[in-house]
Amino acid sequence: MKKWNTVYYLVVAWVAFSAFSISELQKGIASYYGKSFEGRRTSSGEILRNDSLTAAHKTLKFGTLVKVTNTKNDSIVIVRINDRLPKSSTRVIDLTIGAAKKLNFIRAGLTPVTLEIIEKK
Repeated sequence: MKKWNTVYYLVVAWVAFSAFSISELQKGIASYYGKSFEGRRTSSGEILRNDSLTAAHKTLKFGTLVKVTNTKNDSIVIVRINDRLPKSSTRVIDLTIGAAKKLNFIRAGLTPVTLEIIEKK
């Protein structure tokens, strides 16, 4: 009987772990929009405001909330996807200046990050 309990708990743990699939995590380099993009329309049709906490991503649906962690200093920000990166981009995400300030990489311009999807749209 103990053996079956152990198997049951292992299966439950595996199912719970599988719900948070590895595809929900991305690692790469983040950049931020230059000041010249302020006021332009994003791919979603919104007007870009560099003081907002929004970002561009290659494939995530507009409105998806993403937790971005700067792996150099462990700063965290939650952004909403409202724009597209070109498929050819080497960046994983492009943030507004407001989001980049929260991640403390304005001076560097680029930083390694981890992305976690918080809420899919």
